[in-house]
Amino acid sequence: MMALPSIGTPVSFFYQLSSTQLLADSPLSSLNTSDRYAVCLRQEALYLRSDHPLNLLHSDGFETATQSPVAVLCLFAEYLSWSAIKTVLLTLGIETALDCRLYRPHPALAGAVELALPQVLTQDAQQALSEIALRAGIELVYLQTRPSLSVPGVLVMDMDSTAIQIECIDEIATLAGVGEQVAAVTARAMNGELDFAQSLIARVATLQGAPESILQQVLASIPLMPGLTELVAYLQQQHWKVAIASGGFTFFTDALKQRLNLTATYANVLEVKDGKLTGKVSGNIVDATTKAQVVQLLAQQHAISPQQTVAIGDGANDIPMLQAAALGVAFHAKPKVQAHAKAAIRQGSLLQLLYLLDK
Repeated sequence: MMALPSIGTPVSFFYQLSSTQLLADSPLSSLNTSDRYAVCLRQEALYLRSDHPLNLLHSDGFETATQSPVAVLCLFAEYLSWSAIKTVLLTLGIETALDCRLYRPHPALAGAVELALPQVLTQDAQQALSEIALRAGIELVYLQTRPSLSVPGVLVMDMDSTAIQIECIDEIATLAGVGEQVAAVTARAMNGELDFAQSLIARVATLQGAPESILQQVLASIPLMPGLTELVAYLQQQHWKVAIASGGFTFFTDALKQRLNLTATYANVLEVKDGKLTGKVSGNIVDATTKAQVVQLLAQQHAISPQQTVAIGDGANDIPMLQAAALGVAFHAKPKVQAHAKAAIRQGSLLQLLYLLDK
């Protein structure tokens, strides 16, 4: 423990994490959101500095960083161990101590550990960290810049397999008796193997003659993505605009707009005549290009800085939208989509998006 030289001088407490603690304990149970911390490796042992006493093994002090950070690493998971933190530090190979904090922007979240980085990471280093995250079963996001929660912003979400847990057209097709045929085309379209507009026209054509009532059947049992309601409500409390831009259908986006009080929704219109689907889409098709335009349009309409725009989606047709936003997040997405996004959340709820936004 560092001695107290004089009244009013801050005290720092230094600890070494034992092998047992590395495996059995979590920083989420040791740290809190109000204190400042730093971590460092010395001879492959993990050390922690705290502003307040902790129930850990005391150690000698170490020098902490003095330069301003240029990026952050955000680590979160259902269970995040000290061992994962140590592995990340070993991979980074940074010899100086790194400031860290526990960030818990919502009561329903367990919390994330943020490491402040004094230097920009190379692509090779980022790839190495991604591989570690996969092996460890954790989420690890590298961000040089990010929107702030405390400033009004825009979030544009995909609907199918992002805001909700299903692909609506596949569910409609199942009730119409052409489920397998349509699901196969949907999968290829989401992987970027087919032109989205052409694939949509082909899939909708198979629905010709199906009763309009099957749309209501799908809507009645539509499963929201975990965390959706909480995420939207929290962002709206922070004066954010939240919208859906979907290659799906207005029958479902309109219902979500009303249910969640969304700012706007954009989707395709299924043509219906005499109570039956005609197998056609009315008007212009909402495709990848349209989705990207929505991000910019909403920011302009609500006088929101382009740096405060966020988009989240899972399919290949979301890639332009993810790239148009200041922060594009691939959610439960295929590797191809992750490769084109600035960040990825591979597991868990939508609410974790809050971890990627600054306070």
